[in-house]
Amino acid sequence: MPENTRHPVAVVTGGTAGVGRATVRRLAADGYDVAVLARGRAGLEGAAGDVRAAGRRALAVPVDVADAGAVEEAADRVERELGPVAVWVNAAFSGFLARFLDVTDEEFRRVTEVTYHGQVNGTRAALRRMCPRDSGVVVNVGSAMSARSIPLQSSYCGAKHAIVGFSESVRTELRADGSRVRVCTVQLPGLNTPQFTWVLNRMPGRPRPVPPVYQPETAARMIAYVARHPRRNAWTGLSTAYTILGNRLAPRFMDWYLARTGIGSQQTGEETPDRPANLFGPGDAERDAGARGPFGDEAHEHDTLGWLARHRRGLAGAGGGALLTAAGVAALRRRTAA
Repeated sequence: MPENTRHPVAVVTGGTAGVGRATVRRLAADGYDVAVLARGRAGLEGAAGDVRAAGRRALAVPVDVADAGAVEEAADRVERELGPVAVWVNAAFSGFLARFLDVTDEEFRRVTEVTYHGQVNGTRAALRRMCPRDSGVVVNVGSAMSARSIPLQSSYCGAKHAIVGFSESVRTELRADGSRVRVCTVQLPGLNTPQFTWVLNRMPGRPRPVPPVYQPETAARMIAYVARHPRRNAWTGLSTAYTILGNRLAPRFMDWYLARTGIGSQQTGEETPDRPANLFGPGDAERDAGARGPFGDEAHEHDTLGWLARHRRGLAGAGGGALLTAAGVAALRRRTAA
């Protein structure tokens, strides 16, 4: 039995950079011992160091999440060395910025294998351990692009759509079994992460997140909150809300709008630096990239929609109290007037 098992254990795939890295830090700050599953040696060392700096136990496991067997072995190691997994966050992904006809079958499949099958593999490994205990939370990290696709990211958008369908199916199976294990999804906006420095790019401009841009910590706060307060689906960023709702209300308009703006909004006017992409190898093998990318000057530190979602019960209670107070004052006035 591992020592010091009184603290909950969390696993974060893709936890070396971007949203995954910010989530590792957030969960460690919230009192979790954290296992980080990813490919890059430098990133794994950096993420484990962040956890230990927060006073929690860390485990860095080199693994390609597209390899189902490797993910199972990693899960066994986590439970052997840290203890039972209480929270599993699937944040690993890969992508490209290119027109569909400009990518090879191998490149397209690789994005799907990491971004979609990586979450399937992580969910399977988590549930195989959580279901017998009838306890645990899986958080599948999605995107506004899970409901509204944009140009130049056909494989990534397809994978994010698939994650929603997969999560809904598994969620209903668990409910049919009367299980207390929860499968949740969190949909994210454009974020300032290092992915734009190493994504496979076949466009003339330098890749950038679609504005408005948020810091990855805004996503991490919501992911950590859902881990503690499970819900079937949560949104971060006002742009996520108007993207998803806009597509529900006016999909043809969204087709027209994104055809006009979607390609240019994903590129800067700068030329792309000559550097290797992380599609088939890690971008943080030699250098720890951290959580944030190069677009911090325009990135929002706070997320109003996420804050409202995390405080909705308190706000509902305050609103209800205000209504009751107003009703009482009105009744008193009526009595006085009578």
